[in-house]
Amino acid sequence: MAQHRVIVVGGGLAGLSASVRIAEAGLPVDLFSMVPVKRSHSVCAQGGINACNEVARQQGYSEYMHFDETVYGGDFLADQPPIYEMCHWAPRIIDLLDRMGVPFNRTLEGMRDLRLFGGSLFKRTHFAGASTGQQLLYALDEQTRRYESEGKVTKYEFWEFLWPIIEDGRAVGIVAQDMRTMQIRAFRADAVVMATGGNGLIFGKSTNSVICTGGAASRCYQAGVDYGNGEFIQVHPTSIPGADKLRLMSESARGEGGRVWVPRKKGETRAAKDIPEAERWYFLEEKYPKYGNLVPRDIATREIFQVCMDGYGVAGQNQVYLDLTHKDEAYLNNKLGAILEIYEKFVGDDPRKVPMRIFPGVHYTMGGLYTTFTPKDDGKGLVLGNPVQMMTNVRGLYAFGEVNFAYHGGNRLGANALLSCIFDGLFCGLSVANYVQDCEPGKAPAAAMAPAPFDAAVASEKAKHDRFLSTVGQGSGDKSFNAYQIGRELGEEMTAACTVVKSAQRLEQCISKLAELRGRFAKVRLSDGAIWTNQSLSYTRAVGDMLILAEVIAKGSLLRKESRGSHFRSDFPERDDANFMKTTRATYNPGSGDHTIAFQDINSSLVKPRQRSYGKVENKPAEKKEPVGV
Repeated sequence: MAQHRVIVVGGGLAGLSASVRIAEAGLPVDLFSMVPVKRSHSVCAQGGINACNEVARQQGYSEYMHFDETVYGGDFLADQPPIYEMCHWAPRIIDLLDRMGVPFNRTLEGMRDLRLFGGSLFKRTHFAGASTGQQLLYALDEQTRRYESEGKVTKYEFWEFLWPIIEDGRAVGIVAQDMRTMQIRAFRADAVVMATGGNGLIFGKSTNSVICTGGAASRCYQAGVDYGNGEFIQVHPTSIPGADKLRLMSESARGEGGRVWVPRKKGETRAAKDIPEAERWYFLEEKYPKYGNLVPRDIATREIFQVCMDGYGVAGQNQVYLDLTHKDEAYLNNKLGAILEIYEKFVGDDPRKVPMRIFPGVHYTMGGLYTTFTPKDDGKGLVLGNPVQMMTNVRGLYAFGEVNFAYHGGNRLGANALLSCIFDGLFCGLSVANYVQDCEPGKAPAAAMAPAPFDAAVASEKAKHDRFLSTVGQGSGDKSFNAYQIGRELGEEMTAACTVVKSAQRLEQCISKLAELRGRFAKVRLSDGAIWTNQSLSYTRAVGDMLILAEVIAKGSLLRKESRGSHFRSDFPERDDANFMKTTRATYNPGSGDHTIAFQDINSSLVKPRQRSYGKVENKPAEKKEPVGV
């Protein structure tokens, strides 16, 4: 009899933890990644992973407080049972990672050390220096290699996911392409787990890796998977502006005492070290005395953005100082060495001696593929092993990690991302195994199915591939139909219209621009006809998928006439719970290429909404002089 199999797409923390959990349950796994799994974007996570432990409990902290902070930080938009379960699983996840050998920082007594992170007054973030994501990824990769050596996991690195194969309403495999030989082929499976991360490249420059196009999520969306809360995009308050991309300066810098400030005098040209304390405006500390520099990211981002728009940016530019120079160098090297090296490498200044110059940058998508769940009877958590946990509206197709919409609502708290990825893999991985083993009675395993649907899916993808190649050399002097030009314009438009501040007028302009770009993409011309490792073709294909997802983000932003979390509408500045404490659920219409967007009620049975303020105090600097040319 043909054996059941599971496909996991994405080699980051969500994909690796899912692979380990499913293989542990006795099912073979095919693991796909566009890069070696140890180079997946999870490796870039820096600051830490949240969980209550005994040291936190001695402060008066608890798993319930972690849950409440997450709901409150997400501005009450997320379904609450999944968050409750995640936060109560967090301590055991840390214990497991510790046993796997993750080198968490320790106190002098040998306890796992904790640091402050945004949205909490308690230390509850575990960390491994400032390279936590790398350490977690390497530990989980070691566990995956163990199952790989036993023949239970097969890695397909340098393979790109092209399309899910859906037959009779259920996922039965995928089509993928070898990025070196350009071979396109079908892979059969009885369940497919998407763990492909975020979509930062839609915004051009972001803190994401350049493989984070959102293309895989868009292809699932076009194939029939709904998309939830697309308009909620997190802009991280502290990143290094760059000509090619943005580089994250972790929230851990503020968690370890970093202070954000600008000169009180507009247009100040003196070096930071020459500006005395009395002439520095620590605006986050003054406006939010309770939380200071550790307000949640959406709030810090808007405050930094507004300070620069008001003309107080460093030297009149879109920059503020992130200052660690008052901290001991040995302490900084121990706690933050990895990010300090990144800053020094790309900027040239030593942040131990000179304040860093930073500005907000696109970082994370709270929205993603729509997923389902089954709560416990009292709503306090999820039913372990129930097959629908984090399944999309397509049977057998799951979404884990950043590619789903489930845990963060309108704004993600720092250090909850690594937790949600690993929680999905470990908790919901069992759901995948149970679905495959128990939930399709009378259905033949995918391996025993007739070849017709698989052959048809491959033929469809080969036709797209051949169409792109047929355009090589056509109108090479006209950049209007060049994918890189279209992608550049897409990033500029989406950053301007769909990030920190939104308005109806600007969003309508954006939607019009996206329609123009889609029209131009229909006539796109490939610049490279190589039949081996053709990265131009891969990027061109992704641009078309990014345009479709960009419309979901822009149209959801236009329809959500309120301000909540990362979604700030200047024309609707207040939160509107009566009309919009709901999930934005988008469905693709393949015939017209358009989107149907509806609002769906959420499960808010555990915590009732309240004002989200973090103790804001209106404050302005004493300096009132006219701005010097910004």
